[in-house]
Amino acid sequence: MKILIATGGTAGHINPALAVAGYIREKYPETQFLFVGTKEKMESRLVPQAGFDFATVEISGFRRSMSPAAIKHNVKTVYRMFKSSFDAKKIIKDFNPDVAVGFGGYVSGPVIRTALKMGVKTAIHEQNAYPGVTNKALAKEVDAVMLTVSDAQKHLNVKNRCEVTGLPVRMEILKADSEISRKELGFDNRPLILSMGGSLGAQAINEAVSGLIERYCKEGKYNHIHAVCQSGKWVYDRLKASGVDLAAQKNIVVRDYIDDMDRCLAAADIVIGRAGASTLSEIQAAGKASILIPSPYVAENHQYHNAMALVNRGAALIIEEKDLTAQKLIETVDALAEDKEKLKSIRENAKKMAITDANEKIADIIMTLGAQSE
Repeated sequence: MKILIATGGTAGHINPALAVAGYIREKYPETQFLFVGTKEKMESRLVPQAGFDFATVEISGFRRSMSPAAIKHNVKTVYRMFKSSFDAKKIIKDFNPDVAVGFGGYVSGPVIRTALKMGVKTAIHEQNAYPGVTNKALAKEVDAVMLTVSDAQKHLNVKNRCEVTGLPVRMEILKADSEISRKELGFDNRPLILSMGGSLGAQAINEAVSGLIERYCKEGKYNHIHAVCQSGKWVYDRLKASGVDLAAQKNIVVRDYIDDMDRCLAAADIVIGRAGASTLSEIQAAGKASILIPSPYVAENHQYHNAMALVNRGAALIIEEKDLTAQKLIETVDALAEDKEKLKSIRENAKKMAITDANEKIADIIMTLGAQSE
């Protein structure tokens, strides 16, 4: 069987696609794959690293501005839309897939539309609780629509199959042990907070968490791991200026990034962070209580809708960025840490939302579609 996968732009789109492809390749070694993305984004690095063939089209999104630079960019985007469809047609014709699957990113639109026109079996996976414009349009035509959460279905007009499959979660997340992880990290039995602001680092989260650390540095009330990320290196200087000696505070760890998320997440009692689909799937799989601060800067405000899918089920708390202050975060953390019953309830509700066999569910749908075209 030949499977074409269109995805790109962010790791949140690419990694789930790679996880599914890896699962299928292991179970059905004779399957052939071709990923389609752009040469500028991270898919051009991640896909070949994972051992999959990779083809490129040129595509970009529109900018919502009337500035000269935005207008120039949007004119180029229109040209790229037409060219990407032409390039996609050639790629599809040469590879001759049995099924084409879109996992999100600008590239999914033209590739899956072209596959539809060429009579290829098609499917899309929607990560967010509020679908993007492209998937709303594609859902009306593709053979199968796969969802991370059921909330997305009410926003879609689906022609064919629509199934809640969840989002693939790394096996390391599922297997990590809380007690072992805490010992390996060197923390005692005080509540452990894990906080981060996404891969780029969120200014508002870094500021609020800095205030939280400063407040409790001397008290030693909590254990804490915080990732400042790409744009948050200033946090180290701020903490030092406020009298926080990180070298002396064994209960406080501030890093650039968290490269052992499985261990840190397993050890944590409370997680503070954004509400991207992958992050939430990992929080649910680990059964963790979380305080979500959705990014207000993403398309369709989808992180807010993602967060509310948990909040409405008693599986998380939310602080919108417009309401976020150090004091607000301190009060929320304190109230949650001190209310053991609520903490337990949120953990249990998060765990109930977890779909830990997403790879299998998604693979079954893709393979069934592919078999229909053989």
